[in-house]
Amino acid sequence: MKKTAIVTGGSKGIGFAIASQLGLDGYNIVIMARSTQQQNQENLDILTSQGTSWLYVQGNVSDHADRQQLLDATLKAFGAVHVLVNNAGVAPLVRTDLLEMSEESFDRVISINTKATMFLTQIVARQMMKQDVVGRKRGTIINISSCSAAVSSTGRGEYCVSKAGVSMLTTLYADRLAPEGILVHEVRPGVIATDMTSTVRAKYDALFASGAFPIARWGQPEDVANAVSSLASDKFLYTTGNYIDIDGGFHIKRL
Repeated sequence: MKKTAIVTGGSKGIGFAIASQLGLDGYNIVIMARSTQQQNQENLDILTSQGTSWLYVQGNVSDHADRQQLLDATLKAFGAVHVLVNNAGVAPLVRTDLLEMSEESFDRVISINTKATMFLTQIVARQMMKQDVVGRKRGTIINISSCSAAVSSTGRGEYCVSKAGVSMLTTLYADRLAPEGILVHEVRPGVIATDMTSTVRAKYDALFASGAFPIARWGQPEDVANAVSSLASDKFLYTTGNYIDIDGGFHIKRL
C-alpha cells in the first residue's frame, strides 16, 4: 500500500522541500496552503515531473472548517493518512520589542503556529488510530518547530512562545499516541534560507562571519527535508517525543 503524507504550508520554502522529498520517498503528497493552486503550479509541476501523486488543498490551518476539509479531501483522494508534517507557520508581521508587542500580533502567531498544530494533529491522530498498521508503525507526526523554541529573540517574542508551545505539543502527543503505534517527532530548524529570513539576511550573514555557527553557512530547505524524510521512515522506531536541531550546531554552548 502506498502511504500518504500531509504537509501544511507545503507550497514553498521548507514545506515544499519536505513535500518534494517525501514524494521521492514514495508517498502520495497532500499540500495545504493559503494561496491558490494556480499561484503554486510551478512547484506542483515539479512534483508531477518526479512522478509524485499529489493533491492541493487551499485553506488556512488556523480555521476549524479548513482543517476538517483538508482531512476529508485527503481521505477522499487517497483513503488514509500515514504522515502529518505540521510545517505551516508565520513570523510576526512586524518585529517589535517585547514591551510593545500587541495582543493582535500574539493572537495571530499563536493561532497559526500553535493552535493549528494542536487541533490538526488531534483530528489526524484520530484518523490514524482507525487505520491498519502499514510497515512497522501506524503513523508519524512531525512538527516543524524552530531553534526559537529555546532561543530568546525579544523582538519577536510571540514567535518564540508559539514554537515553545509546539515543542510541548510534541511531548504531549508523543506520550498520548505511543500506545497507538503513532510516533511524534520535532524538527527545529535554525537559520534557513527562505522568504521568512530574506528580510534579515544581513543580520545572519554577519553572525555566520563572526563564528556564531559552527557550520558557517545558511541552512537550506533540503537540510530540513532530509531530516523529516528519515523520521518519517521506519528507521526511527524506538524514539518518540524527541527533537533534532537542524541549525548548523548553533545550539552548542561554547566558551
